[in-house]
Amino acid sequence: MKNNALWIVVVGVLLMLVIVGWAADQVVGLVGNTIEAGVAPVRGMANAVGTQVSNVLHPTPTIIPDPVTIVHEVRSLARLETIQYSVEKIIVAESGQGPFGFLFGDRLLFVAHGTVIAGVDLEQLQADDLWTENGVLYVRLPEAEIFIASLDNEQSYIYDREVGALTRGNQQLETEARQAAEEEILEAALEDDILAQAQLNAENFLYRLLLDLGFPDVIFVDDASD
Repeated sequence: MKNNALWIVVVGVLLMLVIVGWAADQVVGLVGNTIEAGVAPVRGMANAVGTQVSNVLHPTPTIIPDPVTIVHEVRSLARLETIQYSVEKIIVAESGQGPFGFLFGDRLLFVAHGTVIAGVDLEQLQADDLWTENGVLYVRLPEAEIFIASLDNEQSYIYDREVGALTRGNQQLETEARQAAEEEILEAALEDDILAQAQLNAENFLYRLLLDLGFPDVIFVDDASD
């Protein structure tokens, strides 16, 4: 009898331990879920605040075009584009240099890619600029001119910039560098005789076109040869 009673006590104790362990596990899980539920809003708020701070320190530009468009002029064109130059120039722009340049100076290295297009404006042709003699067509073309000289903003970039320790830099320096780059790109094309080549290309193109139209011969003249 004593042995049976002892076993009953042992089994009861074991059952109680199992029940207590299960209950403790449920309590721990419930507490963990409660803590997680309480921490989740705080974590979400912290992430939201961090995002807002990042947006303030590194704002994303917003472009809002004006819905109103004003057309100042509409003009028909008869431009014959006959040559295009793609030019690259290195521009150094600087300000505040000198003995205190390391404090107040600003210097940038700008890599400029630009396009220059030239040709002949056929709208300037007059009735007396074309005439025939003995079956030959004589043509006096307008002088070639530059139609476009502009930067390619997608390919142009600032390669390097050095700003003095006590300044944030000249805000207009990049603008001035871009303006200088456009002028240099145009000057480079002019020095390479882009206008002469544009004139020659125009004559070659129109020569073939006029022959196809049935003229037996075409001669281009200028004011000096009249």
